[in-house]
Amino acid sequence: MSETKTLKLHYHKSAIGYPQDQRNTVRSLGFTRLNQRREVPDTPSVRGMVYKVRHLVSVEGEGEILGSTIHGSA
Repeated sequence: MSETKTLKLHYHKSAIGYPQDQRNTVRSLGFTRLNQRREVPDTPSVRGMVYKVRHLVSVEGEGEILGSTIHGSA
């Protein structure tokens, strides 16, 4: 069996005052409360959602994905 890669996310900043689509994105990542941590599959769609709300959500263990599109590098 192949081990699926995951991203460890931390919801560290409230979405109050941000557009509704960003609040919906935070909710679709599985967050319901502030300071919550989630482990989500590392897929292009999830990375796109994380990129959209990168000012509200942080990726734990960022050293593993520094060269990814989340950080804008090639």
